This record gives sequence, structure tokens and C-alpha cells, in this order.
Amino acid sequence: MMTDPIADMLTRIRNASKAKHEKVDIPSSKLKMEVAKILKDEGYIKNLKLVKDRRQGVIRVYLKYSDEELPVITGLKRISKPGCRVYSNSKAIPRVLRGLGIAILSTPKGIQTGKQAQKDNVGGEVICHVW
Repeated sequence: MMTDPIADMLTRIRNASKAKHEKVDIPSSKLKMEVAKILKDEGYIKNLKLVKDRRQGVIRVYLKYSDEELPVITGLKRISKPGCRVYSNSKAIPRVLRGLGIAILSTPKGIQTGKQAQKDNVGGEVICHVW
């Protein structure tokens, strides 16, 4: 049994990009789908697709690489873990690499980037940092 499915998702993406895979399959959930949509909107992944199967479905993430064949995602870090939740108010949302990366938060208005949460003046649980 898996205790932290978000950490599993981030690890799969991290490992696949380091191995220069074209795509990676992740077991689906609503939270994982929202995190993947933010990664796509922010330009960290090329595309994503929900593949139906007889169970919960699979999110197929197509990874993005630069012209020099380097992965666009250079780092993924899980911040809030099941044993130690990390929350932040709208004034104290962390900046990742002085604004070069993004923080993904779970807010009352849904899953958002740190910049969007500050704009909406909401805080929440800091899920991960991406750079």
C-alpha cells in the first residue's frame, strides 16, 4: 500500500526525465491530474492525456526537453508530506529559486501555483516545488 501518491508521481516524473523517456504513466487521481495540468500550463511538460483502463485510469505525461536534449524539469521536491504537513498563508508563500521555479499549493480555491495563490490572496498546503 502506498502512503504518499503525490511523492510517487513526482518520483516517476523525475526518474523518467533523467532517463530521457518520452512519456511516463502515472496511476490517476483528481489531485494528481490537477498537479499535472499546472505542470503543463507552466511549460514543464509537453502534454498529458488521461488513458482509461478497467481500474482508476492512467495519466500519461509527455515530458519536455530543450534543444540540447536536457530535461526542462531539473528538480521536483515534495514539501508537505503525510507525516509533516506544511502550510503557508498568502503572505509567506515560498519563492522557488528566486522566482525561476514554482510552488504548487492546495488552496480553498483548488490546486494553484504560488503566484496565483498570492494573487487570489489565499494560502494553503504547499504540495511541492518545481524548477
